Amino acid sequence: MVFSYSGDDDGPTKRKTHNNDDVVTVSVTGGYTNEAFKGDGDGLGDAKHKQPALSGTEEDMIPGLDGKCRLKPGEKWRILKNIAAVSFAFMVQFTAFQGTANLQSSINAREGLGTVSLSAVYAALVLSCIFVPTFLIKRLTVKWTLCASMLCYAPYIAAQFYPRFYTLVPAGVLLGLGAAPMWAAKATYLTQVGAVYAKLTDQAVDGIIVRFFGFFFLAWQTAELWGNLVSSLVLSSGAHGGGGGSANSSQASEARLSHCGANFCVLNTHGNDNLERPPDSEIYEISTIYLCCVFAAVAFVAFMVDPLSRYGEKQRKAEAELTGIQLLSATAYQLKKPYQQLLIPITVWIGMEQAFIGADFTQAYVSCALGIHNVGYVMICFGVVNAMCSLLFGSLMKFVGRSPLMALGAVVHAVLIGVLLMWRPHPDSPLVFFAISGLWGVGDAVWQTQVNGLYGTLFRRNKEAAFSNFRLWESAGFVVAYAYSTHLCARMKLYVMLCVLLLGVTGYIIVEFLHMRKKRRMKRLAEDPKAAAKEAAAAAEASKAAGSPPPIEETDDEQDEADDDIIVTHL
Repeated sequence: MVFSYSGDDDGPTKRKTHNNDDVVTVSVTGGYTNEAFKGDGDGLGDAKHKQPALSGTEEDMIPGLDGKCRLKPGEKWRILKNIAAVSFAFMVQFTAFQGTANLQSSINAREGLGTVSLSAVYAALVLSCIFVPTFLIKRLTVKWTLCASMLCYAPYIAAQFYPRFYTLVPAGVLLGLGAAPMWAAKATYLTQVGAVYAKLTDQAVDGIIVRFFGFFFLAWQTAELWGNLVSSLVLSSGAHGGGGGSANSSQASEARLSHCGANFCVLNTHGNDNLERPPDSEIYEISTIYLCCVFAAVAFVAFMVDPLSRYGEKQRKAEAELTGIQLLSATAYQLKKPYQQLLIPITVWIGMEQAFIGADFTQAYVSCALGIHNVGYVMICFGVVNAMCSLLFGSLMKFVGRSPLMALGAVVHAVLIGVLLMWRPHPDSPLVFFAISGLWGVGDAVWQTQVNGLYGTLFRRNKEAAFSNFRLWESAGFVVAYAYSTHLCARMKLYVMLCVLLLGVTGYIIVEFLHMRKKRRMKRLAEDPKAAAKEAAAAAEASKAAGSPPPIEETDDEQDEADDDIIVTHL
């Protein structure tokens, strides 16, 4: 039994077929409404925001099919190939960046250069999230936006050969400007092909999207393993100052160790030898390896990833070019949605917790007590556990739901914050460092898979603006964490993080409650068309009487773009 889907109101029709030469027709014709702009929230939209019908191009249309892309049933394997290719490219890319970023607070600790440069990265990313993604994706398409954005990481890694404020900080700004469109393009790609794959396989869209994000973060999180393995092997090969071995552990004074952990303050390291910068030759060797990784990742996307236009990418070319103010409104209008507002705290938390494990935990706990060359080994544990849990949680979500997994992440991180407040790190207990790092990876895997999937599910009609907002507020969390990194001691940072976590979980619970209530209301109205018409008329009359525009929809997840534009037929 197969299904033939059409855009008619009659719904899907069933028919039997035994033809082995079935094809899937993906329709990308017809105009579409840009949900990012005012007036589209009620589903009607303004006439001036209605986009023209797309015409076939040599890249994504087969000649003679009148704007339809003819795909065979085996296309689902090609989609999986594309997901694997994007995931592998990001793994290689972030092998370089994560390895570099995890060392910044230790190797460039003088005057806080490392954390200042990371703060510049995420401050630029915040601005980039507002202005750049829609602009760049519109002109370069998703695939080539990925390539161009990935290249922006190279100058920051190259600046490690001569780390100064006037080299590292500008390179960090360039990286931040490129990061926002890269992540927005990635999220758009995964969400769009996930919708196509769900249509081909007759599965729930939200489950497929979360599964694809889970697979992506499985590969992405292994970058922690490879990047930190490279840095640890190179740094361990040289005999430079710093503790970590049994001999150094015995020489470390109890007085200096008492200033590690929650008592650690960046501005007062008490002459700890473990925090001395490694030789330049070792840092140059690491940076050379990382630069090669960046160029390899760009080449992989360019040659191995299919254009998203193959699966109905909206080119979104209006008759007149959009102004900068209009591009800004595409992202800013997303903030008017109640769901987006409630998800801001949990999104900020994701940035803060990643900044803590990558900078504060590595410096205040690992480097201070074990030595810089052990940072990589401890962070490998974080990356491996994070990767495995990303895959596990992406698949587990369809069986247990999102809420139990979110509760798991909140409990794990809340308990770990309490442990870090009380625990005194000591080189005689190395396993504790690895346990904390691994458990932190469990919590991070929950946030990465479930919150990304939540954004993809709630805001499917306006994916680019939604994921731009995700990166914006996640980056704001990074900026806040790095900004106070050199001014607050570790204990105060942990208290701040605990407050943000509690606020974020509260906002998420409200979102789930409102979304569940809305789904029940929609189901009731679907069963009673007269009541639905009466409710819509009453809402319109109330808005007219108040002289205000129609209320903004809580979410735009009723129907995905792919549901409108993908017609599955079996000939």
